[in-house]
Amino acid sequence: MTAGARPLADTLTMLRRNLLRAVRYPGLTSFTIAIPVALLLLFVFVFGGAFGAGVAPGVTPGAAGRAAYLDYITPAILLFAVVGAGQSVAITAAMDATSGIMARFKTMAISPGSVLGGPVLGTVIQALAAVAVVLGLAVALGYRPHAGVLGWSALAGLIALVALAANWLCVAMGLAARSVETASNTPMVLTALPFLGSGFVPVATMPAGVRWFAEYQPFTPIIETTRALLAGAPLSGSTTLQALAWCALIAALGYAWSRSLYRRERR
Repeated sequence: MTAGARPLADTLTMLRRNLLRAVRYPGLTSFTIAIPVALLLLFVFVFGGAFGAGVAPGVTPGAAGRAAYLDYITPAILLFAVVGAGQSVAITAAMDATSGIMARFKTMAISPGSVLGGPVLGTVIQALAAVAVVLGLAVALGYRPHAGVLGWSALAGLIALVALAANWLCVAMGLAARSVETASNTPMVLTALPFLGSGFVPVATMPAGVRWFAEYQPFTPIIETTRALLAGAPLSGSTTLQALAWCALIAALGYAWSRSLYRRERR
């Protein structure tokens, strides 16, 4: 094996290890899917009849409101599923760090980046699976996306990019945590951001201070780009650029932080 091929081979080995762990311990994967599914059902059938009239002017509360709100929140729930999957990779990183296996990896002839990169890629795959399940449920409830072939391709790329960025940040959170329990709670900060953006209610309805935060936090442009892609609507160039820039920035910060923590001796 050549020196250039080794990091790729090691990453694939660690990816296989992560996927096998997901199969052997399905609780985390099931939790990743169950929470967004529960949120979708809760918001559509409990709040949707009333909230739909607020997100779609002219729609009457009730069945029409639920249909309108389903169209509105489905993109946010999809991204919530992506971010929620990051909790599992944070837990995995904390388990490896606290159990000593990560210290063992450091003494072996393994590419350092693969030890972290394999779980990140494995969780991206799990996030895409969770998105597929949630989107399938939304369609079963009456949601009708209008994306074309290019729109679906762009959507898959955007979701994968968001998952990659969130997972690198969550790996760092897991390595920084002093226990697995802490690692399971820290990424919940990220899951709150879709609620504090345009995911569940229009930003224009918020008071001034909250509206300012909602407009400039990472998930609002990401949600709006996802919403436009699913609807088959023209993309806003500035909003799309903001979404991509946020993903790149979060991924870079998460990667740098996680690699720094990996090199550090755990005390």
